[in-house]
Amino acid sequence: MSDETAPTETTPAAQAFDRRMLEALVCPEKHVTLVYDAAKQELVSEAAGLAYPIRNGIPVMLVDEARRLDP
Repeated sequence: MSDETAPTETTPAAQAFDRRMLEALVCPEKHVTLVYDAAKQELVSEAAGLAYPIRNGIPVMLVDEARRLDP
């Protein structure tokens, strides 16, 4: 992990997600690009209606762990 993304005392680990990962990640359900929601620490797939959590800076790309989006 580089210094610019490493958690510090003032930046919690949840904020350590490297946005460059978005280029490589796709929704496992619909195979579309994802949108990063920094406030909720989630990667959102509008096509699938799912939000994948980011825990300790690591995206959890499992459909069973995803939150269903409100219709």
